[in-house]
Amino acid sequence: MCHSLVGRLFCTVVLGLLAIHGPAARAQTAAGIEQTFANSLIPVPTENLGVSGAFYVPAYSSVSMSQGKTRADFSVTLSIHNASETRPLVLKRIAYFETGGEMVESYLKAPIALKPLSTVEVFVPTTDVRGGTGANFLVDWAATGEIAEPVVEALMLGGLGSGHYAFISQGRPIKVVGKN
Repeated sequence: MCHSLVGRLFCTVVLGLLAIHGPAARAQTAAGIEQTFANSLIPVPTENLGVSGAFYVPAYSSVSMSQGKTRADFSVTLSIHNASETRPLVLKRIAYFETGGEMVESYLKAPIALKPLSTVEVFVPTTDVRGGTGANFLVDWAATGEIAEPVVEALMLGGLGSGHYAFISQGRPIKVVGKN
């Protein structure tokens, strides 16, 4: 059906519009990660988790436009990638915060471990605007030894009128900054 370049482009646009204008999605639950991404997970290692870190990920469930007179709402997909080819990555916390710094949702009931080179995602639908214009995620991770730093990004997707927008926000490692 979608064999030509034009046909593939048309199918991509139609599927994108269906995703944006389809039935309202519900926010993902903590159990959703374990069930949805079961193939990406392994049992949490029993060894000492001697390496750890955290990421701050800006996310925008809403963006003010037209000098603040209009608001565009976006779905947010947080992706957490284990960039290691050899070690599991333990996720200890995935938490979503709103503009005022209050936690909106915690996505883990207990730590989970990602297989090497695997990924898990958290989805916040367009209709869930609790995060506001200054939403963000905190992701705490650990490993049993040296590991490639995880890759953590948020993809925002939404539209306003006939315009559709998509952009990515990269996670930033949280480091203590102060006097030397």
